[in-house]
Amino acid sequence: MSKTGLLDTPFKPAPQEILEQYRDWLGEALGFKRAVDEEGNVVDESLLPKIPESKLVEIHEYMVRARVIDSWLLRLQRMGRVALHAPNKGQEAVAVGATMPLRPDDWVFPSYRELGAYLVRGMSEEEILDRALANADDPLKGSDFAIYGNRKYNLVPAPVPVGNQIPLAVGAAYAMRYMGRDTISLTFFGDGATSRGDFHVGLNFAGVFKVPAVFVVQNNQWAISVPRLRQTASPTIAVKALAYGVPGLRLDGNDALVVYKVVSEAADKARRGEGPTLIEAVTYRLGPHTTADDPSRYRPEEEVRHMERYEPLRRLRKFLEKNGIMTEREALEVEREWDKRVEEIARKVLSKPELPKDVFFENVYKEEPWFIAEERRDLEEVLRLMQELGLGDSH
Repeated sequence: MSKTGLLDTPFKPAPQEILEQYRDWLGEALGFKRAVDEEGNVVDESLLPKIPESKLVEIHEYMVRARVIDSWLLRLQRMGRVALHAPNKGQEAVAVGATMPLRPDDWVFPSYRELGAYLVRGMSEEEILDRALANADDPLKGSDFAIYGNRKYNLVPAPVPVGNQIPLAVGAAYAMRYMGRDTISLTFFGDGATSRGDFHVGLNFAGVFKVPAVFVVQNNQWAISVPRLRQTASPTIAVKALAYGVPGLRLDGNDALVVYKVVSEAADKARRGEGPTLIEAVTYRLGPHTTADDPSRYRPEEEVRHMERYEPLRRLRKFLEKNGIMTEREALEVEREWDKRVEEIARKVLSKPELPKDVFFENVYKEEPWFIAEERRDLEEVLRLMQELGLGDSH
């Protein structure tokens, strides 16, 4: 043994308590947790979160809002007003269920399919559409390919490169602990990201230093056009965590209630200083990977139609109806009301002016240095000449 006490004891098997712990972890990583089935029936009472009916209604409304804003972003992209969109349909339970148990001071590192998380954190539909259209009120001021996000919600803009947010979330969690705070970080990513280096770097650091982080894998069965069985030979995604000393568990990602309960417990565990958890939420992407994708080229339409019956909003609606919390008619009225509201918001957003052409000079320096001022003057001169030549406007 070295003086630091960090040297492994060589040539001996792992202690019995470690073997027992890993047996328990393996069972969780290969298992499957579900509270409510696809017809809204309770299948495991112990996995239902102990929350009031008003909170259940709130979860439903957030999922409806996510479905509605998603459909409007898709429409606006088809109209040529939004450059690109990654549809969320079918994955609302993961984003909403995982974000609802968090505190406002926790940090969220999303991927690009978590509209429900943005809404739960307080971001409005108008802010989301302002960002998507990159208009004058865009909170990120036209930053290219930075997907939503806002500091005032502790919601970090999602990167486009797959999995880049994982080590960032780990670093933020480590920083929170270093500063003596009991806040945590939660990050979302897809099953494809678990085959990228950032996943392994992040999980390794998180396991060694037991950072207060929760990792939520949205296993939607398709890494763009690659099915999960071709993307990894691992029997589950959750089992990958064990190699890094991190517990992993697998659950039904279309069951918003089990997502809520499991993430709530993982967050509490992280706050107590007991380290990170990897949660594999098994779900299904009902739409294309993005609006630039044609899923009919790699998966049969019958598969999508079959998976429609497992989609999370239908399931939660049936659960609420069977438990006398909300009738089907009331639930559908909530959907109609939000579609009407978002249509009004979309009309308002579409009427807003574009970002000024010199916007990229902003948010760089607190006080503008001479060379930036010089570049701004050069741009103004170019815009003036373009206007004189009839090649554009000066805005």
